[in-house]
Amino acid sequence: MKKFIFAVATMLFSMSMTMQAQEQKIWSDKLPDDVTLKVGEMKQTMGEDDILRINQMYTPTLEKFGVKNSNKDKVIIICPGGGYGILAINHEGTEIAQWLNSLGYTAYVLRYRVPKDREGALQDAQRAVRIVKSENPDKKVGIMGFSAGASLSCRTATRHKLPSYTPTDEIDKLSPRVDFAALIYPAYMDEGENRSLTPELTIDDTTPPMFVFQTADDGCGNSALVISQALRDHKIPVELHYYPKGGHGYGLRDYKAHVASIWPKLMEIWLDNLTF
Repeated sequence: MKKFIFAVATMLFSMSMTMQAQEQKIWSDKLPDDVTLKVGEMKQTMGEDDILRINQMYTPTLEKFGVKNSNKDKVIIICPGGGYGILAINHEGTEIAQWLNSLGYTAYVLRYRVPKDREGALQDAQRAVRIVKSENPDKKVGIMGFSAGASLSCRTATRHKLPSYTPTDEIDKLSPRVDFAALIYPAYMDEGENRSLTPELTIDDTTPPMFVFQTADDGCGNSALVISQALRDHKIPVELHYYPKGGHGYGLRDYKAHVASIWPKLMEIWLDNLTF
């Protein structure tokens, strides 16, 4: 019953607050030489846990969830999680976009390449940032993600000085730097020696502010501590929330974990108070 109520509430929010979602391929027919897209159809399955999983995504897309008559100055790209093997596309993607719409924010869901293509995923994310900037020139552009999607969001936020592909068009002339990032139960932040910061996450004075949420009983729980400490050491604004229980992979579904109703309220406040 809780699952049914959640689904109905999400649908009503979407119908009342948003414009029709628009999905586009992020790469033009003229691909950069260093971007390789495999040939194949998108494959997805719905699990008994009501999670829609994209098991194969070879042609990445960006789906826009616009908002009617919003005066918000920020737009947000969402990266679903799934261990870089799948995309948990509804509960860490479209449901998040609908929640952001309910707050007045335009959101974009990134369907990046899976399975097992970390470098391709980073290329997709950097391209997505540029597309969103081109479509929203007067807005601040942020990125958020869950689990592996949080890893991708952090990689995007910290690797903007190292383009992952060769620019080919006018959109690619825009910087891939985001203005802010949110990491929800992040993973893969501690792949350095002795579980230290993952070496590719290069933090300097151009790294954007971040919001981080995780729980101590999460198997990936060290990630939030490591990235938050690194940001603090470099004097980058970071807001860390670390709760004792909740596990991993709850999204907005509070029947999975109570903290699923906590992090959205905290992030809403953070977004409202975020200045540049």
